[in-house]
Amino acid sequence: MKPKAKASNVYLVDLRGSMESSVLDRLKTCVRKAGLHKIGREGDLLAVKLHFGEKGCTAYLRTAYVRAVLEAMEASGCVPFLTDTNTLYVGSRSDSARHLRTAFEHGFSYGSMGVPTVIADGLKGGNYDSIKIEGQHFDEARIASDIARADSLLVLTHVKGHELTGIGGALKNLGMGCASRAGKLAMHSDVRPYVSKDRCTGCSKCIEWCPAGAISVKAKKATIDSDLCIGCAECIVVCRFKAIRIDWDMSVSLVQEKISEYALGVAKTKKKIGYVNFIMDVTPQCDCYPFSDAAVVPNVGILVSLDPVAIDKASADLINAQPALPGTALKLAKGKKKRDQLKHLFDGLDWTIQIKHAERLGLGTSRYKLIKV
Repeated sequence: MKPKAKASNVYLVDLRGSMESSVLDRLKTCVRKAGLHKIGREGDLLAVKLHFGEKGCTAYLRTAYVRAVLEAMEASGCVPFLTDTNTLYVGSRSDSARHLRTAFEHGFSYGSMGVPTVIADGLKGGNYDSIKIEGQHFDEARIASDIARADSLLVLTHVKGHELTGIGGALKNLGMGCASRAGKLAMHSDVRPYVSKDRCTGCSKCIEWCPAGAISVKAKKATIDSDLCIGCAECIVVCRFKAIRIDWDMSVSLVQEKISEYALGVAKTKKKIGYVNFIMDVTPQCDCYPFSDAAVVPNVGILVSLDPVAIDKASADLINAQPALPGTALKLAKGKKKRDQLKHLFDGLDWTIQIKHAERLGLGTSRYKLIKV
């Protein structure tokens, strides 16, 4: 019998603060305790991967927390830069010019952060390095060049729900978030939404958000051309009538596994990667949308680890241990029985698939030791 992997350390900073112990000070301590300041050497170019938030989104990472992490990393002597990649869909981050403007509007500028911002896959998302991997679905991953070529990598993630993966955590930020546009397209290729005709009103909102021109409205009902659809899944969330659906059992498992394989591709470019998960403002959807829905559970805290599998498993467990907040997208549980809150967000979507596949690929372990700082 194969021995169980040793549990990975996951450090927790709760959000209680006082004159003697501020959250920011404990976050800096946590970064050092977890060894994140040792992921690179003096003079290394350190890519700090985060999500700047789509224009209109309000739940993206707060700049004060990002600055605190950067200050804690000063001991390494690395040369940090903030980075993200361009989006597959049409929006305020679909090319570097608009992306940098959005980052600036959300407070991520050289003046406020003290470090430059670089969009890692170039002007229109075409700059990538092909990284060889041994996956079930891919034998190469097309990773944004400036992330692949950086000496070190630190991944800062706002943890939230997600309509394709159940949870938007470190693995998704690493796999999908570090991919070029070609890589994102490859990961979405198995997603095929369809329209529930009895719910569709023919409002045409989905047409505005489809980057492939795959949607048309005929006789006041939307239709999706599966040959043109690129699987970006934007239409699912922008439809306020919930008329656009996905075959969750087939499509989602493939997307989640592909994301984990792309995460493996990124990991192959670095000796060590550091991870910080912010479990606060846990919204139902990704920060890629031009709005933020109400948080579905209370704020939990901040996790720090060197293991992306362990930190995501711990994040999910902590979210699932919280009560649903009233008046949100997460329906209140009946009685006192605990339930999987993440699964209840999206029709029973299984968020564990990407974590299990990442563990099989050797990215980390789902066994963790939670250490409160």
